[in-house]
Amino acid sequence: MMEGIPLIDTHCHLDFAGNAAELAAAYAACGGALSGTCDPRDFDRVCAMLAPYAPRVRVGLGLHPWWVADGTCGEGEVALFERLAPAAPLISEVGLDFQPRRADTRDAQIEAFERVCVAAACPSAEFPRRIMSIHSSAAAACVLDVLERTGCLDACICIFHWFSGSQEELTRAIDAGCLFSVNERMLKTKRGRAYARAIPKDRLLIETDFPGKPGTTALVVDVAPRLARTMSLLAEARGDDERLLASAIAAASKRLLLS
Repeated sequence: MMEGIPLIDTHCHLDFAGNAAELAAAYAACGGALSGTCDPRDFDRVCAMLAPYAPRVRVGLGLHPWWVADGTCGEGEVALFERLAPAAPLISEVGLDFQPRRADTRDAQIEAFERVCVAAACPSAEFPRRIMSIHSSAAAACVLDVLERTGCLDACICIFHWFSGSQEELTRAIDAGCLFSVNERMLKTKRGRAYARAIPKDRLLIETDFPGKPGTTALVVDVAPRLARTMSLLAEARGDDERLLASAIAAASKRLLLS
C-alpha cells in the first residue's frame, strides 16, 4: 500500500509459488491481486487454496499459449476450459505466442484461443462481462482479430498483459477499448516507456507477472515493493504526479477486483 493507496496486481501467478497462501495474504494486505492459472486442470485447486483471501485475491481460469505450444494442454484441456468458463469471472492467462520457437504451433494456438474466447464471450446471469488477461507475443494483430470475430471485445473487459506489439497494433488495441497492465521490466525498456506514455491514463493498470516460473519460493516482503516500484516507474515514464496516477489506477483496479 502506498501511503493509504491500495496497490492491486492485475497479473500474477500465485500458484507458481510454494508459499502461495503467504503471498496471497500479503497481496490482500496491500490491495489485492488477479492471479492467473496456466492450465485449466489447476483452476479448482487454486481457487480452493486461495479462497480465504477472496475477494481481494481472485483466481483466473487460464490456458496459456506456451502450454498449448509444448503439448501440455491439448484437446482435453481446451474442452475442460470450456466447461469451467461459465463459473469463472476472470479469464487469465490466455492468448497467443508466435515467437520463433513456438511459431510452428500457430494453428493449434489459434484454434485453442478461438474456443477460449467463444467460451469467455458467452455471458451468464452471474458474470455478464468477464475480465480477460491476455498474453500476446509477436501475435497482437492475430489476438485482436480473434477477439473481434468472437465478440470478446464487446463481451469482455480485455486486458493486454505486458503489451509488446507494434505502435500500429497498440493504436488498434486502444481504439478497440482494451486495457493494458504494465510491469517493472516493461518500464525499463525504451519502447515500454513510450507505450506507457501513449496509453490513456484510464486504460492503465499495474502488474508484476510474479512469480516468474513454477516451483518458485517467493519472498513475501517483495510483494508491496514490486508494485510500488512499478507505479513509480510508470509515473516517471509518463511525467505524471505519482500519487494522482496511483489513485486513478487503484480506483480502476478496485472496480475490476470487485466486479
